[in-house]
Formats: sequence, C-alpha cells, structure tokens
Amino acid sequence: MSLISFSPVKVRCVAVTLTCLMLLHNWSSPMQAQVASPPKLKILILDGEGAVNSIKLGTAREPIVQVQDENDRPVAGAMVVFTLPDRGASGIFADGSKSLIVHTDTKGQAVARGLKPNQTAGQFKIRVDVSHQGATTSSAVTQSNALAAAAAAGGISAKLITILAIVGGAAAVGAVAASGGGNAAPSTPPPTTVTPGRTTFGPPR
Repeated sequence: MSLISFSPVKVRCVAVTLTCLMLLHNWSSPMQAQVASPPKLKILILDGEGAVNSIKLGTAREPIVQVQDENDRPVAGAMVVFTLPDRGASGIFADGSKSLIVHTDTKGQAVARGLKPNQTAGQFKIRVDVSHQGATTSSAVTQSNALAAAAAAGGISAKLITILAIVGGAAAVGAVAASGGGNAAPSTPPPTTVTPGRTTFGPPR
C-alpha cells in the first residue's frame, strides 16, 4: 500500500484556503441578515387630515406628520416628500411646484409649509413618502378644496360647513315666518271721526 504525501507548502495552502472560506461565511451572514431586516418606519398624521381649503381666499391647512420607528420613538433626520396630484383638485407649494422635500426635526415631525389650493373644487390626497437609513414607507393626507367662504379658516371640516348652512337656512325661514310670510298688507289706522258741536258766543272773560 502506498502512502500519499503532501509537501509542507501544499498543506499550508489548504489551511489558508479553509480559513478564508470560514471568514467569508462569518462576514456574509450578518450582512445578509441586515439587508433582509431593514428598520421599520411608521407615519402618523398629526394635522391636515380631512381639512377643507378655501379656493376663494387661497388658504389651506398645512399637513403635519411624525415619523416613528418600530418602537414608537421619533425619527430625526428622515426625508419626507409631500406630493400633490397633477390633475383635478390639488394645489401648489410656496415655490410653485407639486412636491416638497422636508427633513424631520428632533421630534420626528415634518410640515408641508406654503400649501395653497388650486381653483378646482373637490377631494384629493397628498402623498407622503418617507425614507431613512434604507427603510421606506408611504401614507396619504386627504383634503378638499371648496368655494365656500366658510373654509376661510383653512381647515374647517365639511361637516361644520354643512351645519352652518342648515342653521343659516333655518334662521331665514324663521325670519320670514315672523314677518307673516312677507305677503301681509300693511295695517290701516282707525278712521278719525269729527262730531259737530254747538258753538256759544259771549262777552270776553
């Protein structure tokens, strides 16, 4: 029986190769785990949801969002992109564009400042896209544009506008009823009657 002999050089090369393979395996496993499990983000709508913007006055409620991590902690420095619809009811930001990029502050909050409604009435959605350290998430803020002057506050709800309209209509009906329907003839004062009497003349007193 013959014995297989290896030179010291070959043994050393095999050992180095095995060591390199083990190191590559140990390095690649954490990297794969990190890529497979990116940090999770959440978007909270703090203000602007359901707001009614005034077309007549050109005022709108500026959306405010907060970005949180999977442990409900605020995320600072996250990039937030607000995007308005290209058609129909929509608006523009202060620079005249349809999109606005804001980074969250230390509270994890971002404000879409400078929002103005366009001249089209109706409901629309403002898309909100967030990215931070490779993680991304999206949400939307629903608003409406209206011609009614009651939306001048830049965010009065549609339900409140309806209530104000109903109350105003009821007040008008009550005023008409109080005046007799507006068709009553003006009242005529009673006639004045003069009865002739007897005149007596005498010496001055």
